[in-house]
Amino acid sequence: MPEPIIHWGHPAMMGIVVLVMGSYTAWAGWQGRIAADDEVKLTQRSSHRKLAPWLFTFIALGYTGGVLSLVMQGQPIFASPHFWTGTAAVTMLALNGLISATKFGGGSGSLRTAHAYIGTIAMVLLLVHGFFGLKLGLSI
Repeated sequence: MPEPIIHWGHPAMMGIVVLVMGSYTAWAGWQGRIAADDEVKLTQRSSHRKLAPWLFTFIALGYTGGVLSLVMQGQPIFASPHFWTGTAAVTMLALNGLISATKFGGGSGSLRTAHAYIGTIAMVLLLVHGFFGLKLGLSI
């Protein structure tokens, strides 16, 4: 495999996933909560519900790809804050998926609110994660 793909493939693909798909999924989720128009709420909740599982899948696969990229480049895995922020973000998104899969504990308003804020924190963490990744990529 060509070295530039091993080195920059993960950041390029994950940058697209997080910045494009992730930001839209988060925006749709919040619009589903705060929009004044009920039709807009339903449309955005539906979009969020359809995209969020795909977003998690791509992020989980990208996590694996990032670890493989480090291994292929002979870099230590656990020494990087990029690894730890990625691990935390994937864990938070998995927790959010679990909350959603339980139908928010049978419709609990507090679990819906927790879901919204956990997802938002995960997205902010993914931006910090990207910064650490860029720093890591430039240092290798």
